[in-house]
Amino acid sequence: MPLSLRRGRVSAVVERLDELVRLKVDDVPCIAYPHLTGPVEEGDEVLVNTQALELGLGSGGFHVLYVNLTRGLDLPAAPAAHVMALPYTPLQSAFRHGEEDGRLADDLAGMPVVCCSVHGQVAPACAGLGEGIRVAYLQLGGGALPVSLSDTVRTLKARGLVGVALAAAPCFDGDVDCVTPASALAWAKGQGYDVAVCAIGPGIVGTATALGHGGLAAADAANAASALGGSPVLVPRISHGDPRERHQGVSHHTRAALRLCLGNVTVAWPAGLVAPGWFQRVTEVDVGGWEEACAGLPLSHMGRGPAEEPWFFAVAFAAGRLARKLLG
Repeated sequence: MPLSLRRGRVSAVVERLDELVRLKVDDVPCIAYPHLTGPVEEGDEVLVNTQALELGLGSGGFHVLYVNLTRGLDLPAAPAAHVMALPYTPLQSAFRHGEEDGRLADDLAGMPVVCCSVHGQVAPACAGLGEGIRVAYLQLGGGALPVSLSDTVRTLKARGLVGVALAAAPCFDGDVDCVTPASALAWAKGQGYDVAVCAIGPGIVGTATALGHGGLAAADAANAASALGGSPVLVPRISHGDPRERHQGVSHHTRAALRLCLGNVTVAWPAGLVAPGWFQRVTEVDVGGWEEACAGLPLSHMGRGPAEEPWFFAVAFAAGRLARKLLG
């Protein structure tokens, strides 16, 4: 697993956020995580990881800053941190974790947990939950690991639809980092959040096999929620526009996730669409008005929006609306 590193110089800083910087290195798009590699300015000499761009990966159309040779060396560890993110890799870094500072609930006491298999389901699910409740977003491994990469999460927080963004290892760079999905859910409950929405980050690990994909994170979240006394709601991945047969209708990702769910899990399904006969514990949900509720939110699935894939977004909205009803 060789690293593909190249030396370059920052030619422009395009966008600067607290936790993410979009820039250009020798006029090629690049991203940097200042919490990890320190501040970056135009003219800095840097090393960038070029592999995703060179491979032409759909979610990797940019370089990633690996080290800033000008101002990113000898960075201090976070104060009082001793738990490593990305341990024993060249990017290992100590972060203060939520388990060290916040009260963990012993039981979720029925807290609804929305379990997504792709990041594109997060925005419509949160729109289905609506305003007036405390929602924790929980990012799981299987896609992008840094929470700070997600513009969707930033938008949801700005709109008040997400109150806190948690990262469960191997993910990192959330508002709060946690060691496991179980402890992240317990942290959210212990801090008074009403609902958790779990998903992988942007992009997805995939091998075109039944079990070798990031979508199984939905089963991990559902199993942790069930074991801790929560109420998991699974979001099926459905498509009528994907050219790949394995994703037509209900994706094989959903079939695999349901196969691995060990506890009781409810599958949300939008009224007006016929559910497959093999689904169990399906709850039909009225999704009237979902387009208006999602207005202004980033809605994209494999480059397709609501006009091309309306049911993809409607089913995620249904899961959020069902989770809200479960609050009573």
